[in-house]
Formats: sequence, C-alpha cells, structure tokens
Amino acid sequence: MRSVVVPFQYHLTQSAMPCLRFLHFSVLTLVVLPATAQRTAKPVLHGRHWVAITGKPLGATAGVMMFAKGGNAVDAACAMLGATSTMWDVLSWGGETQALIYNPNTGKVVGINALGIAPAGATANFYKQKDLKYPPEFGPLAAVTPGTPGGLMVMLAEYGTLRLADVLMPSIQMADGYPIEEEASLSIEQHKERIKEWPYSKEVFLPHLGEEYEAPATGEIFRQPELARTLRKLVEAEAEALAAGKSRKEAIYAAYDRFYRGDIAEELVRGTQEQGGLITMADLDKWQVYIEEPVTTDYKDVQVYKLTSWVQGPVMLQALNMLEEMDLQAMGYNSARYIHALYQVMNLTFADRDFYYGDPYFPPEEPLAGLLSKEYARERAKEIDWTKNNAEAKPGDPYPFQGEENPYLEYLKDWAVLEETTSDETTFDEDFYAGTTSIQAADAEGWVVSVTPSGGWIPATIAGRTGIGLSQRMQSFVLDPAENPFNVAEPGKRPRATLTPGMALKDGKPYLSFAVQGGDSQDQNLLQFFLNMVEFDMNVQEAVEAANINSSQLRGSFGEHENWPGRLLLHDGVPDWVRQELRKMGYRLTFRARTSGPITAIYFDREHGTMWGGASNHGEDYGLAW
Repeated sequence: MRSVVVPFQYHLTQSAMPCLRFLHFSVLTLVVLPATAQRTAKPVLHGRHWVAITGKPLGATAGVMMFAKGGNAVDAACAMLGATSTMWDVLSWGGETQALIYNPNTGKVVGINALGIAPAGATANFYKQKDLKYPPEFGPLAAVTPGTPGGLMVMLAEYGTLRLADVLMPSIQMADGYPIEEEASLSIEQHKERIKEWPYSKEVFLPHLGEEYEAPATGEIFRQPELARTLRKLVEAEAEALAAGKSRKEAIYAAYDRFYRGDIAEELVRGTQEQGGLITMADLDKWQVYIEEPVTTDYKDVQVYKLTSWVQGPVMLQALNMLEEMDLQAMGYNSARYIHALYQVMNLTFADRDFYYGDPYFPPEEPLAGLLSKEYARERAKEIDWTKNNAEAKPGDPYPFQGEENPYLEYLKDWAVLEETTSDETTFDEDFYAGTTSIQAADAEGWVVSVTPSGGWIPATIAGRTGIGLSQRMQSFVLDPAENPFNVAEPGKRPRATLTPGMALKDGKPYLSFAVQGGDSQDQNLLQFFLNMVEFDMNVQEAVEAANINSSQLRGSFGEHENWPGRLLLHDGVPDWVRQELRKMGYRLTFRARTSGPITAIYFDREHGTMWGGASNHGEDYGLAW
C-alpha cells in the first residue's frame, strides 16, 4: 500500500488518535499513515478522456461543453477563459492571459505571452509629474492594452480545433444573462463608490442604483448587453471570413483584426480616452501575442517549465535549483527547519525577481542564464543563515555566471529592503494576495494547457460601449530604475506581472500541470505544491489543499509595492513548538485557516493511463473529468 507523509497536526484522523499516547511531542513532527486514512475536502477528479478545471463551476462547465463538441484541451481552455472573463472571476475581457501548452504532436511546451503593453504617453515621467510613486491601482491610467481577447484567439487559431463561434458561445450566453455568484456580487457592492466614478462601469455593475444594495443580488440574472454585442461582432467577423473562403485559422484572425484594428478597437479607444485613459489605435495595432519558448530547469528527474521574466515564473525555478541539494524529507514537512529553508530561499530568489525581472522584448536584457544556473543557486544558498531570518536579503549578482560583468553594481550597492509598510495588515494583504483565476485542461490526445489569466478585475473601468473592463496592470511597473532597471514604465513595454502557470514533464511526457491565483504568493504556493507532490508523496488533491507558508518580505507588485520583512503566514494548525522556534529565529507570525490561493492541478498517471485533477478548497475553483 502506498503511504503518504503528512503533518499529523493538520490531518490526523480519529482512527489515528489512540496512537498519540505513544508519541513524544517535543521531537515528533511527522507521522506516516496509509493513503486510505487520508481525507480531503474535495475528492480527486479521475479522468481517462479529459479534465477541465477553473475558478468557477460555470466556467468549468464551459470547458466541458467544448469536449462534448469534440474539441481538444485548447478549445476547452479557451472556452473557460472566455466564461470566467465574462463572470468577472477577478478578471475580465480587457485583462491579460499567459499560458503554457504541451503539444503532443511536437513533444514541446510553448508559452503564450498575451500581456498588454503600456500605452502611448505612459512614461515614468508622466506618472512622476502626478506625484505618484507608482502608476495608480485603479482607473483608466492603470490600464495596459487588452491581452485576453488576442491570447484566446491566437491559442485557438494555432492549437485548437473548433471555431471561435463554438468557443465563444458559452460566453455570449452568459453575457446575455447568468445568475451572478455571491463572490462577484459582494465585490461589486464593496467597490461601488469607486465604480460610480466611471459612467460605463456604473451602468453595467449597479443595476439597483440608489437602493441600499446597488449591486446585482446573489443569484440575480446579471446582464451585459454591450459585452454580448462585442463578442457577437467577433463571431460575425469569423463567419464573414469563412463565407469568403478563408480557412478556420484565417477566419479567427479576421476576428482578431476586428477587435484590435476595427470598430471594436475604435470604440474601446474612444471610451477609454473619454474617461482620461491613454490607449490609442496605434497601441492596439502594434500589440501582438508572442508564442515563446519557456524557461526550464531540472529538479532531480522532473523538468519544470515556467514563462520567462515578463512574469515572476522563473523565481520558482531559481528556488528549486537552491532546494534541490537540500534534504527536505529529512527536515520534515512544515517543520521549523523546513519552513526556515523555504523562507530564506524565497528571500533570495524574490529579491532577484524584484531587481532583475522585466519585459524581455525591451532593453536591457535580463540575465536569465545566470539567474537560472545551478552554480549561481549553489552560491546563493551559501548566504542562508540557518539560525535566523535575514531581513535584509538583497539581489545577487548573476552576471558572472553567464560570463558577463554586471552593469548595475551601483544600484545593487544602494539597494535595500524597503521601509516596512505603514498600512494595516488587512490593506496590505488585499494588495499582496490580489487574485486572478486559473485554468487547467488536458485530453486523451495529450494536449495539456495551464493558464493564469487576470486583469480588469472589479472595480474595472469599462471602455465605452464595448463592455470590456480595462486591465489595472500598469501598477506593476516601477518608476525608478534604481529599484528595478528592467521594469521601468515605458510606452509599448509589458509590466512584470505575477501571473505564473506551471508545467512539468517526466521522461519527456506530461507529469504535472498547475497554477494558482494570489498575486505575489503564487510562486510561493506553487513551489510548495510541487514539493508536496515530489518530495512528500501526496496525491494531487492532498497537495493542493495542504498547508502553505507565505513570506511578505518580498516587494509587493501592486499598490505601493510594500513589504513586511520577517512576516510569516502560517496555517492555524502549526503546533506551539514550531511557532516558538520560528519566533526565536526572528519571524513575526500570522495565522490563517487557509494559507494559499486556490491551487488547480492535473497529475498524469502514466502507470494507468489516467489523469488526476485537483482543485483546492480555498476558493470557488471547480473541475470536471471524464
């Protein structure tokens, strides 16, 4: 019988309670129980033909509808992306999309870069002249160009099998009216005063203006007629191109052109500029989706893939390079030493993220080869003090590990951990853990898709009569090159985002597909999910529900980019002796019952030829399999 290693303080079942009298609590941190004794809040999803998971139950249903039409995992992922954007699942159609796709025909993983760009006029000086330390969190001046429509259409055209009309059908039906869920209803009501600042947003979000509760009530039919009209225009463009003899792919790109260069673009620009935004027709025309080669590292016998430095994804690879040579199993899952190891590794790797990551299509060139080298990881690991937290961890110097000299040593000399935030913890956490959604899809043909779309969340500025909520991603730029010379706001440039789908292969075949929502916590949570699977032998559902830790020492990517050195979020169930040991190391502890965003994942069981889906119990994420 397979056994799994779990922390007894979190998962001990009543059947195991009698053994407690034999345990010595001062030294024992783990107990090995048979897998049959474990319980999770949600069951594993077992599928042979396909798996579809995303942030909302209705969104997962949209993916299932594509499989029912004979579509592949890419078709399903695109339908789930459209549906969750329509439901405002912490994103909308004006947000950004990033994805990893495993193509069984080539045996390769490709990356999809559909992050919008800073519009014309959005320079660092522009925002500085407004006495801003960073671009604003909300409103038209927070907007980059929409990326999700282009990302969806490029993925569908290049790797899908169905028509755009098929994939957008669930979204159009929902835009015509769907019963809104509680989370969105409450979010609208919470942000209604800000929503009232933007006329088109007010019309969409507040159907009960003047009443005590102005948002649509939970279960009420929420209608978005202008968004439905925009989506139907895309379907019309596809149909016209097909009627003119164009191929399926060419017809989808005709719809793409209508969104970014036609009448949809014209109204989006007009409505944005009317409200004080900067997006121009030229911005939309020159923006493009990039199909990229992801970055990768080997962790023991597993090859792990992430998107490049325009998101935070490489930070997980850096962390794995450092952790690979540590005996994590001997430390014990969520022991004080294991928690300290994770926190210190994240101190160092996220400091590198905060200084070296940015848009690889703009100079200067990020030193990714050095950052991801195993030799650099070994040198960085030597900086760990195993007796206490290093509250002043700084970026390293990866340039010598790629045979170059660092041109930013002067910045590094003066680079320091930011002064501790003065905001309250609730406000800080809202920014730090700013959500998104995630999408996992896989099929029997071997297609695998992992997506972490975001942007245009409530409260969003809706661009004119398009129904499109604009992204707020400008806030992830910095304005001072001394803070990060690779991520300074500049027209045409992509801000370094937190969004970070993951994928792993074993022996050249899919092993794991995984993602999570949660802003700056994403790669912290995904790192621990991965280790839960690889080092601690959990099944995929146990791994997505398991207790995480979170560091607040890194510089946040939202709002005022604040940080709290030494602040450590732990699960409520961490025992007193672990807490005491961590406090002695200089940590300031906070606790929650749930310590990660909702992780979604698929594990590929090569022995039996099946797929295991997992969606944690920390949000509304849901999946179906067959």
